[in-house]
Amino acid sequence: MRFFQTSRSAAQDRLLWSRDIRFATRVAQAADRTRMLELESGMVVIGPASEMTDALAAAIAKDVHSPAYGLVDLDPRLDEPERHLAGMAEAVQLSGLADRIGMSPSTTVAQMKTLDYFFSLRNVHQVAFQPIVELSTGRLHEYECLFRPSMPMLPQSISAIVHAAIDTDRSIELDAFIVRLILSRAGDIEAARRASGDASLRIAINFTPASLLDPQFEARALADMVADAGLSPRQITLECTEEQAVPDVDQLKRQVKALRRLGFGFAVDDAGAGYASFALIAALRPSVIKIDRLIATGVARDDAKQALVEAFVSFGRRIGARLLAEGIERRADLAMLSDLGVEFGQGYLIGRPSYEPQAPRPMAGLRLDARATVARRVRDSVPKRSHAHGTAAAK
Repeated sequence: MRFFQTSRSAAQDRLLWSRDIRFATRVAQAADRTRMLELESGMVVIGPASEMTDALAAAIAKDVHSPAYGLVDLDPRLDEPERHLAGMAEAVQLSGLADRIGMSPSTTVAQMKTLDYFFSLRNVHQVAFQPIVELSTGRLHEYECLFRPSMPMLPQSISAIVHAAIDTDRSIELDAFIVRLILSRAGDIEAARRASGDASLRIAINFTPASLLDPQFEARALADMVADAGLSPRQITLECTEEQAVPDVDQLKRQVKALRRLGFGFAVDDAGAGYASFALIAALRPSVIKIDRLIATGVARDDAKQALVEAFVSFGRRIGARLLAEGIERRADLAMLSDLGVEFGQGYLIGRPSYEPQAPRPMAGLRLDARATVARRVRDSVPKRSHAHGTAAAK
């Protein structure tokens, strides 16, 4: 629904909602250049933020026996009608009358509205690039594309968005939306690199298993989508996330084979956690196995984690997959993972995500001998005798 036909900049606009007609009318009359509309749910007034101030609304509300209302800033980055609909929804919630007028959403309804708002912000969200390197050389291998939602009126993490999409059966819609934006952004970067003679961009993109099985992501269709962005399948690794169970392992195996024949890399994400079991990895035969950050973090001080990493490395070699550890934040963990045979790594120690692809930190400054680290840990764990005179131990 479009509230108003006029189209002017809303960079400093605010929206007020109230069920009290007299109150809304007084606000509209007191502020310049306002627009007012009577809806079934109540009155809406939109006007410049410089005129429709909190102080003005509070003073008028006090004069007319304190009616319930909500007054919010409008997001100028949204197109109509999303700008007004999102603003009115927020104002109704602030008024405290959402239950009375049937706008208090259930969890599912709230998730649906959150996703609708998310999808309306096509030109607002951002993509961050985190470097992945060869641990033995420090050479850049590729960047993982990390989607960063920007929802100023309803801040949400990407994890919350993903779970909302899964809960409402919209995960495929979400993946399609995100993948197209990532490819568009990566395509722009690749074009600039070619113009300047820089090396081609290599990226990793996350998919849920259900999306990889959807017809719109059939191997040839996905390759065409990549080509339309000015990229090649050989520049892209598809990461199968473990947010949900694989609905059809045999079909996914066939899809992975078709994708790899076209040149795509394929990785199983979060190995050692959730659904990413040895059996699933063996069935899919990925080119890369990503070790979950919970295993990589603190591995230098945890014998059990080291044994698990060794098992993954051995397993990976048997099926022709290379190991990648994510979440590396400590030099000791970096050294241990490299010493255990993990080939690739990413994490804040190596390079933080950035909106423009940045070079990783030089590996030479991060080197640490894993055996020396373990020996130091064992040495530090042995109780030291006190040589001080006069202590309880000396008496």
